[in-house]
Amino acid sequence: MILSIVRHPLRAKYADEWPVLAGEFTAATRAEPGNLCFDWFRSVDDPNVYLLVEMFRDRAAGDAHVNSDHFKAAMGQMGHAYAGMPEVVNVEVPGEGWSAMAEVQRAVDGD
Repeated sequence: MILSIVRHPLRAKYADEWPVLAGEFTAATRAEPGNLCFDWFRSVDDPNVYLLVEMFRDRAAGDAHVNSDHFKAAMGQMGHAYAGMPEVVNVEVPGEGWSAMAEVQRAVDGD
């Protein structure tokens, strides 16, 4: 599985409307056959920063994503909103998506 976490620093005037600006791109990516997760989170420390957590089935699915027409279009359409260069952590990890957090499960079970 490919896991990427992308930090998107935005110009303040675009931060509140970012979910709308990224909406079409988000929907198209979630519809990709190899996409497992594509979720945006707003920083509680800096309201002008959004984090994107994305997971793809495998390297081929990740490559298909960055070579898709909607990815290329989004990079051209959304760039004006950035206050700086997005930063990414991109890793290949075993598994097929989210796993239960064992430490919390013990607390939930009362152990």
